[in-house]
Amino acid sequence: MLDNPKTNQAPWESFRPTDDEIDHLRDRAKFIRLETIRLIEIAKVGHYTSVFSAAEAFAALHYDVMSINKADPKDPKRDRFLMGKGHAAVGLFPIYEELGWITKDVLDGYTRLGNPLGDHPDMRKVPGVDFSSGSIGHALSAGVGMAMGGRLDDLDFTTFVMTGDGEMQEGQVWEAALSAAHHRLRNLVCIVDRNGFQLDGSVDDVIGIEPLDEKWRAFGWDVQVVDGHNVSDLTAALRWAKADTERTKPLCIIARTLKGKGVSYMETEPGWHLGYLTPADAARAVQEIEERVI
Repeated sequence: MLDNPKTNQAPWESFRPTDDEIDHLRDRAKFIRLETIRLIEIAKVGHYTSVFSAAEAFAALHYDVMSINKADPKDPKRDRFLMGKGHAAVGLFPIYEELGWITKDVLDGYTRLGNPLGDHPDMRKVPGVDFSSGSIGHALSAGVGMAMGGRLDDLDFTTFVMTGDGEMQEGQVWEAALSAAHHRLRNLVCIVDRNGFQLDGSVDDVIGIEPLDEKWRAFGWDVQVVDGHNVSDLTAALRWAKADTERTKPLCIIARTLKGKGVSYMETEPGWHLGYLTPADAARAVQEIEERVI
């Protein structure tokens, strides 16, 4: 969405990544999708499509935008990342292994008895996890607390919270939104993965949430709407969100995405919210992800 119609430019236009950076982030998003398939083959059930709609956001945040410390995932000066849609955690764990926060043996033991990696993230067991999510609707409240804590401790970190669009049906989200606006938490960024579907079907058939951008503005937030699979737009918006010192309000980035992005038969079938691929279907999904340009 363009904030300045006179110049026809988004406020984040000057923050665009280079072509080489775009290629790298696309490659990492592909890596996240492929690893998700591999890990769910171990678990025998999982949330493919919820990861696939967020893969570009995961990559942009962890490989470009966020200030993180590979040597210390609990560095108090690091940026925070909380995920309301905790069922997509399988897409984060391969990133954590690349960052050195968990070992390859732990990653390859995903969901096995005694392994710390489960279907949802556990901050008590997994280095790098800032919030144990799974019960939808709580992450933004926790993010408000972390953003306020950073201000009180005079720590200049940004708190990023990713929510699902079905999560917008939770009242606690809007209570947290009111609180964030009241306290003018410019160090808080909410990313709404607007992929259009939730467990029970189309989000807007279950409970309509549009006009979503106008609602966030009415609650006192700045809002940007981007293509969540366009690495250049998404990364630029997230870079700007972190760097802009003139903004005084919390920011909501509505990322328009496609649930199951990258695998054609998942993009058109909402039933893949939770499932398991047969070996033949898994091979077809891997081939599509390897061959398709996203």
